[in-house]
Amino acid sequence: MQQQLSELKRMVFGSKSERFISLDTGQLDLFVEQSQVSTIESESIEISYKREQQVVKKKQPVRSSLPSHLPRIEETIEPDDIISGATKIGEEITEVLEYNPSSVFVRRIVRPKYILAKQERIIVAPLPSLPIPKGNAGAGLLAHIMVSKFVHHLPFYRQQQIFKSQHIDIGKGTLCNWFNATTTLLEPLYDTLQKELLQSSYLKVDESPIGVQDTTKKGKLHMGYHWVHHAPIERLVLFKYDPSRSRKVPEEILQHYNGTIQTDGYSGYLNLKTKGSITLLACMAHARRYFEKALDNDASRASYVLEQIQDLYAMERKTKDRKSTFELIKRYRGLYAVPILNSLENWLKDQILQVLPKSAIDKAIGYTLKLWDKLKRYITDGRYKIDSNLVENTIRPLALGRKNYLFSGSHKAAQKAAILYSFFATCKINSIDPYSWLKDVLEKIQEYKANRLDELLPNNWVAL
Repeated sequence: MQQQLSELKRMVFGSKSERFISLDTGQLDLFVEQSQVSTIESESIEISYKREQQVVKKKQPVRSSLPSHLPRIEETIEPDDIISGATKIGEEITEVLEYNPSSVFVRRIVRPKYILAKQERIIVAPLPSLPIPKGNAGAGLLAHIMVSKFVHHLPFYRQQQIFKSQHIDIGKGTLCNWFNATTTLLEPLYDTLQKELLQSSYLKVDESPIGVQDTTKKGKLHMGYHWVHHAPIERLVLFKYDPSRSRKVPEEILQHYNGTIQTDGYSGYLNLKTKGSITLLACMAHARRYFEKALDNDASRASYVLEQIQDLYAMERKTKDRKSTFELIKRYRGLYAVPILNSLENWLKDQILQVLPKSAIDKAIGYTLKLWDKLKRYITDGRYKIDSNLVENTIRPLALGRKNYLFSGSHKAAQKAAILYSFFATCKINSIDPYSWLKDVLEKIQEYKANRLDELLPNNWVAL
């Protein structure tokens, strides 16, 4: 009951951060028992001294310069009392950052028609490729709407209100139709993304829930899942939606996959029946989370494990800061991480016999020992990471988005959303502006050769 009370207080009042600071800082305790303080006889001594007070001049705040790439609109203000014959000796220039609301304009395509009398035929220039045939939405507008929802988390009804403030009436049904048409256009590129990602030898995999309206469940939302796959070496991300969280989902996606996948402790990834050979890695951050929660239950044991894990992460940061090669990372782990892991393993096996069953510290130790072989397997290859935090970072836009739009309208809509989440997450980890990428792709993809679609993926895309 005490543990449950601590968990409840933590959820309501506690910090969400999992950062651990050791209590053993070497500082003397402020409050100690009187018996611990030795008796010291003191003598009164008069001491006089002169102290010079340093006056610290306050620094004036320095305003950062405005970006040089922004266009400048000059405005000249002449003094009112200027007289003829005055000589200009200089200028006082003040730059102020201003903003105009995004402008929507009509692109009017005029194609003159000519008649060739001798040949008895009429000629007219071909119409440029449009994202939606016979539609009235251009690539720039479609890209803006999709980025606004799936990157900046603005649901369609909020965008509809923004358009109304600009005296543009676009129905919600029209926005949904444009969304369907855009994702349909991107489906071949999405298939190419999946094919490229599954060729990677190392993947991070996680799943995240999303509510979906289901016609078979009146008044209730079906809980579906986005299965997220991240290839850190190739810098690719793939979202796949499925109504289920069962083992059949990763088995279907990874049916022909050969390589290593890193996941949390979810049992659905264990013993996958696939045609390829899959090696499993576990996530040290999830194990650390259990011990961080056990601090209220057994501070001494939990603190010890957290300190050891902290040392492992310090090694990872050091190799990252030095930009070490994969081979050097493997050698460094062998020299410094392996002794810590071996010592920690022996300690965990010894302590599991001494802690109270079903307590928080028992769950933490049991979870870690259960996955220990997979937790320490990251040391076998410099490409592997110590945790799966990178794939969890790619899920954040989904978590923020569903707080705003709450649920998907159907299972089909949830999968279409997965298409855009995949591309925008890939844009983010490749430092690509999602709007520029999507606008360019929508303008090109209609006439792009199928065997060259990989050139349009964000990690290969080159802005012209």
